[in-house]
Amino acid sequence: MADSSEVAERLALALNQNGMQRMVARVLAAFLFSDRESVTAAELGEQLGASAGSISAAITMLRTVGLIEPAPVPGSRRAHFRMRDDAWATLMSGQNAMVQVMQEIAEAGVASTPPGSPAARRLEGMRDFYAYLFAELPALIERWREQRHT
Repeated sequence: MADSSEVAERLALALNQNGMQRMVARVLAAFLFSDRESVTAAELGEQLGASAGSISAAITMLRTVGLIEPAPVPGSRRAHFRMRDDAWATLMSGQNAMVQVMQEIAEAGVASTPPGSPAARRLEGMRDFYAYLFAELPALIERWREQRHT
């Protein structure tokens, strides 16, 4: 069986190679592989050998997209964070706004290019793809939630 810290680093590397900032990827992997319900920024910094500033920025990013949230820990003076129970569905639900923006930009692009031009055809494809995603994501997420709770 592979060491979980090695697998976590492989995940972080894969996320980084696919566009996620390196420290955000490492912090996300640390949350996913943690045996504890919540962790502090200081604990993450020590585990990852990273500065407080880089950990703080990564936590802010992960909170912004809905993957992690503050965790109440009575008696602790430090802020604790945990993965959201429904993190992946929350992430995709939050992405609906981005899908809609991409669709709107593509629509504006279609309107600004000559009809039938190569650019118009590419932008129409983009618009149609994002329109489809925007229409289908809510039902897909709901089906996943239902399947998960049966």
